[in-house]
Amino acid sequence: MIKSTDLDPDFKYEISKEPGGENIKKCFNCTGCTVGCPVTEIDKSYNPRMILRKAILGMRKEVLSDESLWLCASCYICYERCPQDVKITEVIGAIRAIAQREAKAGKIKLDNPKPLFDHLFIDSVRKNGKWYEAGVSGTFMLRTKGIGGAIGYAPMGFELWKKGKLNILPHTIKGKDELKRICKEVEK
Repeated sequence: MIKSTDLDPDFKYEISKEPGGENIKKCFNCTGCTVGCPVTEIDKSYNPRMILRKAILGMRKEVLSDESLWLCASCYICYERCPQDVKITEVIGAIRAIAQREAKAGKIKLDNPKPLFDHLFIDSVRKNGKWYEAGVSGTFMLRTKGIGGAIGYAPMGFELWKKGKLNILPHTIKGKDELKRICKEVEK
């Protein structure tokens, strides 16, 4: 049961102020985003329309802690099918950003490993100019599966390395300092 006292009527405005969330209030719940979504073919519980609907209704806690929020593959099919130009993929990104800030502040707990992977990936790009696959994957496995889980993936990593598909050491690019400057500007 939903109680009106549990709703945050300003949540949609908070999302609309977030980069990418500007068009959330245009959504009239037509289902076009969900009907065309390839993730719904794999996971029937994923429903981007419901995420947006709950957000518009002010169901802040439910939206920010919803595991399905992290299932969006960013394929932009929903973006193309939306008659209102809501830009659902970007709205989902805006909601994720709010969820990550709330988790960092200790207000909510995120159990999904995707934010961790995203963080490791972005840090790797910041440091090296491109992602360091072995480092990101190894750290991710260690932090999500523990030492035993990480060791369990070592044979696959070794096979990829033997085939030249995985580098043990990170590669760097020219212009790393410029990339770091750009990242700092974007984060402001």
